[in-house]
Amino acid sequence: MASQQISPLLLRLPGVCALVGLSKSQIYRLIRAGDFPPGVSLGANSVAWPAERVNAWIAEKIKASQG
Repeated sequence: MASQQISPLLLRLPGVCALVGLSKSQIYRLIRAGDFPPGVSLGANSVAWPAERVNAWIAEKIKASQG
């Protein structure tokens, strides 16, 4: 059986906010500071975040909080 490759999941800003528990302004502040992964441009007025990058950021925060 051939292995299936799963397409990357892209999250829009409301989904990112819900997942990480931060507001839109907090997320953009962290991006400017280099502390949150930037979004990927989907078009002139559309941005999304690869779920794997957001999940990696969450995992890093959890690991850092555990010492």
